[in-house]
Amino acid sequence: MSNSDDSSAGPRRRARPVRLLTAAVFALAGLIFVTSFNTSKGTNIRTDASLLKLSDLIHERSQNNLELEKATGTVRGQVDALAERDDGSTKAEDAKLAALRAASGTEELTGRAVGVTLNDAPPNATARIPNVPEPQPNDLVIHQQDLQAVVNALWQGGAQGIQVMDQRLISTSAVRCVGNTLILQGRVYSPPYKVTAVGDPAALKRALAASPALQNYQLYVNAYGLGWKVDEHKALTLPGYSGTVDLHYAKPLEPATP
Repeated sequence: MSNSDDSSAGPRRRARPVRLLTAAVFALAGLIFVTSFNTSKGTNIRTDASLLKLSDLIHERSQNNLELEKATGTVRGQVDALAERDDGSTKAEDAKLAALRAASGTEELTGRAVGVTLNDAPPNATARIPNVPEPQPNDLVIHQQDLQAVVNALWQGGAQGIQVMDQRLISTSAVRCVGNTLILQGRVYSPPYKVTAVGDPAALKRALAASPALQNYQLYVNAYGLGWKVDEHKALTLPGYSGTVDLHYAKPLEPATP
């Protein structure tokens, strides 16, 4: 008799914590809805157009930088034209200035040239030769060191000037990649990547073939199908660099005053 009473009372005692737990869940859900409303301020958090993706922001800044480069090039041309009217310099000084301009990359450069094109492998690429492991995702894309190796080899081969994509390189240019996109002088590019150098084609090709980094790259070309193409041009003109030449550098923070 006492056992049956205990068994009948047991479920009723367990039901009370369940009801309390259910009430707590509904209260928590209400708190989440209120917090979400205050955060979004009446907008859809998932589709709010003001929350730009990082890639969209990069492309937007890239377009702004392109427009600023065009404006800078126009102003620089006007300044150069005014300076050449009557600068009071000697012929020797003018010749020295012309040589510095040519070396700086701000003037057009025409001559025989070599073009190198690098491209990602097909996304579904597999090993193309025996005894080679199947590729990982990083094996199928162009990396920053690949582009840097091409540029360095061309300089070592005696290039008089180099252009990456549609931009002329100068002494402060830096070839950087974020993911599988190239960021060069404030603008963004996607593969395939084209590097063009004016100089002796035979010497430039020898430098490309002698580069240890590019020899390693060729292993991936053969194994997985990374893109690699070298073209020779009898006459090609590289544009002069038209962007800003101001140097940007880090500055130490001043110690906070007590």
